[in-house]
Amino acid sequence: MVKTAARPDGGARPAVIWHDLECGLYRADLELWRELADGKAPRGEPVLEIGAGTGRVSLDLARHGHTVTAVERDPALLAALTARAAGLDLEAVGADARTFTLSRHDFALCLVPMQTVQLMGGSSGRLAFLRSVRAHLRDGGVLACALVEDMEPFDAHAEGLELEPELCRHEGVLYSSTPVRVTVGTRRIRIELERRIEPAETEAADPLDVHRRPEREVIDLDRLTPERLQQEARRVGLRALEVRTVAPTELHTASTVVILGV
Repeated sequence: MVKTAARPDGGARPAVIWHDLECGLYRADLELWRELADGKAPRGEPVLEIGAGTGRVSLDLARHGHTVTAVERDPALLAALTARAAGLDLEAVGADARTFTLSRHDFALCLVPMQTVQLMGGSSGRLAFLRSVRAHLRDGGVLACALVEDMEPFDAHAEGLELEPELCRHEGVLYSSTPVRVTVGTRRIRIELERRIEPAETEAADPLDVHRRPEREVIDLDRLTPERLQQEARRVGLRALEVRTVAPTELHTASTVVILGV
């Protein structure tokens, strides 16, 4: 079955299609983000999301009545998010998570889904990110960061594994993304995806417009434990509150959500 990624309005540039396909279909964490937003930011108190992408979490919270500011540094993803946010109480801001400066500094809650905290370039990058977030939280505000503590290494090609790809069809073209290798080192977790673009079965396409050869996408995550993140957070004036778990799905590993407070 061909899955349908998030709607491609707001720009169907390749970056948007791939992000929607590889991240936009994930739903397992939404219940936790809604719970935190309802509990920590009721009555219109502002919510901040870092690394919002095309709006998987921010749009969901805005549709549930929350006031959201979404920070995303990729211009194509930001443009898609801005278009999709039309009519909602959602402001999309283009900025880097480590250096952003916003006009308001009274956020009740900051959410960092999808292991974004592990894309900061090591401890120095995370400390810069934590300082930036701390400067934008009100007294009593809360920061919640999702991370993956470990992953099972594998090599699909070497081991002869046939993994199910995530698929979507857009304008007569089929996009597929398949995890093919996970390498776990002492400091990094490397995830390799194989992306393919080809004509949908029922559609004809100009071969000059379709990339039949697979492309490789590499994601490097910093190795990070909840305890390490809590230690770093204390250096910028944040305290550990609790740790929650998002259960694994058929296509996604479990994640740990570290919740910190001002």
